[in-house]
Amino acid sequence: MKSAKFDHQRAASLDDALKALGNADGEARIMGGGQSLGPMMNLRLAQPDLLIDISRVGGLDGIEVSGDVIRVGARVTHARVEDGEVPGVTGAYMQTVASGISYRSVRNRGTIGGSVAHADPSADWPSALLALGGDVVIAGQDGERRMPLDDFQVGPFATGLGFEEILTGFELPALSDSAKCGYYKVNRKPGEFADAIGAVVIGVSPRVVCGATEAAPFRVSVAEEKLAAGATEISVADARDMIAVHEPGFDDYDLQIHAVALSRAVGRAFA
Repeated sequence: MKSAKFDHQRAASLDDALKALGNADGEARIMGGGQSLGPMMNLRLAQPDLLIDISRVGGLDGIEVSGDVIRVGARVTHARVEDGEVPGVTGAYMQTVASGISYRSVRNRGTIGGSVAHADPSADWPSALLALGGDVVIAGQDGERRMPLDDFQVGPFATGLGFEEILTGFELPALSDSAKCGYYKVNRKPGEFADAIGAVVIGVSPRVVCGATEAAPFRVSVAEEKLAAGATEISVADARDMIAVHEPGFDDYDLQIHAVALSRAVGRAFA
């Protein structure tokens, strides 16, 4: 299929993009690499009136370390993360995640900011970054603000971004060498979206995420408490009970594959 008719505007700067959002007549959407929004438009699941292209906007593709914070721009591609440009233990964890996203041709263009802003429940970055913690950096007409990743995604394809705001990057914790990370997803074949995601990051305190649900990814507090108490593994049976507390609507199959993903993510963290 082909997308519905839309107007296209290539922004020369972040200010240009924000002005275009504010002046848009109808629905406007931001596009970076186009690997999430493009297919949705071709299937006519998304039909914006105006597409604002920020693929040439400067200042959104940097990777910087400042103390215990790593700043990653929204236009950083999955491929750059896969190639190890994000440093340290944080980078090694993100490299594992990025290498399993779709295919290299998609990773060459798809961006980390676009993935999180698109907020597809089955995408990798919303779950993986929630397990890391940190903030989303957001630009609007009134300036820049930060929102914790814990609060950013509120549902499937729904985030805390305002209608005239743009996600410009992330401020992520620079994990210490003693941190442990594990990531596991269930999918039918490599390159497909996940049916279940388990993400575990044990830094200052454990963060355990269940993703690829029908809603937003969520933290599994019971699992975090168990790891904080010194546990080094979580059985599938225990994971089922922990997840069921947060998501009682899962049928038996969904509960099983999410429990397997969580249990194996913990196992990889301590491997």
